[in-house]
Amino acid sequence: MNIAQHLAVTLKTLRQQRGWSLSRLAEETGVSKAMLGQIERNESSPTVATLWKIATGLNVPFSLFITPPESEAAAYDPQQQAMVVTPLFPWDAELRFDHFSIMLAPGALSESAPHEAGVIEHVVTISGTLDMRIDGRWQQVAAGEGLRFAGDAAHAYRNSTDETVHFHSLIHYPKEKSAG
Repeated sequence: MNIAQHLAVTLKTLRQQRGWSLSRLAEETGVSKAMLGQIERNESSPTVATLWKIATGLNVPFSLFITPPESEAAAYDPQQQAMVVTPLFPWDAELRFDHFSIMLAPGALSESAPHEAGVIEHVVTISGTLDMRIDGRWQQVAAGEGLRFAGDAAHAYRNSTDETVHFHSLIHYPKEKSAG
């Protein structure tokens, strides 16, 4: 199974486990019913921003959708993809985090919808200079620098240079609420 098939099967399985229609999934995620159907049928490859919306709406870790089968590691081609997200450590249910390596092509912008309440994100630039918009304000994160912020507010990643930016993102999810 390739990564696109993995995504299609995972999305459909999560939706069906909840007993949701595509209409309900669209309401919960803010992604159109048509797009969700295309993803489930493996007819469309969603953007990273769309996947974040889906993961947030389903209240599941982002890496659940992009952890590729072992034989299909992501290859980065800045000519074809503005942003490539590769899991370094897959979702850890006990520690409640995802850890990603992200490549952002020259001139690329990725806007992130708010994650679930209580999410904290740590970004460390490996090479290049990353621009981050947090609380409506742009700031630069140079190679070797890091930034910690509340991921439950809209934020954005931008590469305003002519070189690819490589950064890591460690995302901590809040503890599950116990039924009471």
